[in-house]
Amino acid sequence: MSNVSTRHHDRDMVPKALVQGMFALMIATLGLVAFATFTGREPLAQVQETAVEVARQIVLTGDRNGVYVVHDLNGNQLAVSSENKAGFIGVIGRVFDRERQLQAKTSDAPITVLRRKNGNVAVVDETTGLSVELIGYGVDNVAAFARLLD
Repeated sequence: MSNVSTRHHDRDMVPKALVQGMFALMIATLGLVAFATFTGREPLAQVQETAVEVARQIVLTGDRNGVYVVHDLNGNQLAVSSENKAGFIGVIGRVFDRERQLQAKTSDAPITVLRRKNGNVAVVDETTGLSVELIGYGVDNVAAFARLLD
């Protein structure tokens, strides 16, 4: 008898109306995207690349533990991802290392950290063409790279 009540209970864990609403939302979203695509509507809310105010080339080197060290082109240590709330440097370092592996590029080439005139900070890898605009990653994460420019 408990087996019957368990099956009945499992059926009611997610109400049917909620599942139907979820699928309706997915279909509506798909319809809006399809409409925008087929009508040629221009994309909105894209990052505006403004002129560069300050730029600095750095070298990121990581170890097996995921700790990345930032050096300038003269070899001076600027930051370590495991210190001073700079863990995001390690995250970006792994992203760039992975992209370089995929493209079979050298991993010790410098990358550029830049601040645009509108205040946005970006990290650019000229070797792979990968550019990450640091918008929406959180204050501490952006500050980890912004400190490299000060």
